[in-house]
Amino acid sequence: MAQAKTRLEFAIYLLVIISIVYIFTLDVTKNQQPFFNPHKTPHDHHFPLSKTNNASMDKLDVALAAASTSDRTGGGGHRGLINHLLIVAVDQTSYDRCRFLGLHCYKLETDGVDFVGEKVYMSEDFIKMMWRRTLFLRDVIYRGYNFIFTDIDVLWLRDPFPYLTQKQPLDLQISTDRYRGNPWSESHRINTGFYMIRSNNKTRALFDAWYANKDNFPGQKEQDVLEKLMRQGFFRKLGLKVKFLDTLYFSGFCQDSRDVTMVATVHANCCRGMAAKLADLSMVARNWKRYKRLASANMTSTFRWSLHRACWNSWRS
Repeated sequence: MAQAKTRLEFAIYLLVIISIVYIFTLDVTKNQQPFFNPHKTPHDHHFPLSKTNNASMDKLDVALAAASTSDRTGGGGHRGLINHLLIVAVDQTSYDRCRFLGLHCYKLETDGVDFVGEKVYMSEDFIKMMWRRTLFLRDVIYRGYNFIFTDIDVLWLRDPFPYLTQKQPLDLQISTDRYRGNPWSESHRINTGFYMIRSNNKTRALFDAWYANKDNFPGQKEQDVLEKLMRQGFFRKLGLKVKFLDTLYFSGFCQDSRDVTMVATVHANCCRGMAAKLADLSMVARNWKRYKRLASANMTSTFRWSLHRACWNSWRS
C-alpha cells in the first residue's frame, strides 16, 4: 500500500520527468523532414518531445493515468500536454507500446545497440546512451528547432519559462551543479540535464565539435566533454552567448534552492542509480505537496527540504 501511494504521488510529476524536450520554433529548415505536424499546443507553438526505452514504459503508463486524474481534480491539466507529446522510442518494444497508446511516436535507430534496460551510471552502455542522445539532439538542432531539454530525473514544480531569459538573444542557457553568483562566468560546473538552446550556426558548430570530440576523451560522458570544451575557450571562440542558471530557480540535489517560493525544477544530480533517484525524487514530490498545504495556511516559514539520503548513500555501493 505504501509503495502504491508513493508511485501515485510521484506519477503526477512523471510526465515532465521522462526526458521531455520543449521545441519552441517550428521554422523547420527547408528540405528537412519534421518529426510530426503538431497542432497548436498550450505553449503556443511549443510541443514536447520525450525520449524513452522499454525500461521506462511502465512509468509512461503511470504518467498517462495520473495526468487524466490530475485533469479531473484540477491538478495541472497534463492531459493537454500529452496530446502534443512526441515519444522518441529507442527500442521496438517501447515504440510498439507507444503506438498502442495512440501517441505521437518516433523510432530512433540505434545501430544494434541495446538501450532497453537501465544503464548503470558511467558504465560503457550509459556513456554510449548519453552520446547517442547528443547525436539525436544535434539532429534536432540541424532541423531548425530551438528546444528545452530536461532529463529523466528532473522534476518540474513550476513553469520554467518565466525564469529563462527570452528577450535577449542568448544561444544557450544551461543548469549548474552549484551556482557561483555570476550567470556569465565559465567557472561553473555545468549540467546537461536541463538546458535551453537556440538553433543557429553557432550552436550547430557547438554540437558538431561536441560530438566530434567523443573519441578524444574515451570513457567520459558527454557532459564532461562539453565542460572541457568550455574550459578550453571554445564557447568564446564560437561567440556563443551563454547563461549559467541559478540554482535558486533550477535546483538539484547538489545544491537545493534557497527559496521554495521561487524554485521551478529539481534535478536528482549528485546521485547514482535509478532506485536512489526515484526514492529521493518521490520525497521531493511529498515535500512539494507539504509546501502547498503550508502555503494555503500561510505557514511556509516552517518548510524545509528533506535530506537526500538515498542519493548520498548511493555513492557507498
